[in-house]
Amino acid sequence: MRLTVLGCRAGMPSDGQASSGYLVTSESTKILLDCGPGVATVLSGACSPGTLSAVVLSHLHSDHCYDLLPVGKKIIADQLRDPMAPAEPAGLRPPIPLYVPAGGRSLLEELSALFPLTTLPVLEKAFEIAFDVVEYESGDTYEVGDCVISLHELRHALPNCGVRVESADASLAYTGDTGVTDALVTLAEGVDLFLAEASLTETDTGDHGHLSAADAARAARAAGVGRLVLTHLPSAEPSFLDARAAEAARVFGGPVLVAAPGNSYDLAKDGA
Repeated sequence: MRLTVLGCRAGMPSDGQASSGYLVTSESTKILLDCGPGVATVLSGACSPGTLSAVVLSHLHSDHCYDLLPVGKKIIADQLRDPMAPAEPAGLRPPIPLYVPAGGRSLLEELSALFPLTTLPVLEKAFEIAFDVVEYESGDTYEVGDCVISLHELRHALPNCGVRVESADASLAYTGDTGVTDALVTLAEGVDLFLAEASLTETDTGDHGHLSAADAARAARAAGVGRLVLTHLPSAEPSFLDARAAEAARVFGGPVLVAAPGNSYDLAKDGA
């Protein structure tokens, strides 16, 4: 299994870096975790969007889902010999599963309706033809290729589920956005790699729900993970990133890495 960082900026894209988006690949499977602004462009350089096995959204804040519309349009357009000719959905590939929190279907349909294409209506159907939208609940599990995906409710201003991906060879957990909660330990227990947001310099005591690097490290230590990768970062300034990594390393005691666009991490249960 391999994790590739497409975007890791907290909130909106900045400094040439996209918002949240991560590509998980195994021998036969490609899973996109979140699809924030800028991810559509970066994804097109990593793989053809039409080859994705599934897309999973942790939650419905725009920095985690906004680029789904252009990705969906690209999936459809790549299958049309003549983009200006009428196309029947029956002639296209089966839609790619898109797992979203409750309410996701209507939100995405509203997003698509904002940008009508009356002369090419097939491209208005990203969430009918490109994607098969499935609204999940916490505790749900799905088999996708040679992987199993499970959803774990965490603590955020909007409903957010952390995503655990397991194959025969490796496992990883991704927080999405969350504040401190015991559910982080359940999400990440024993995984080879824990991809955890680290938006803050201090623990969040409010209602929004974010982690500091030290918060992420405490959860990683309690869960017994193999490696901790800090993400959802508000700055690309090296001194800021070094300070967050140092804070996490002091608490976790294991390998701590800082996500950056284009970084890839290979995972295996033997620790390779």
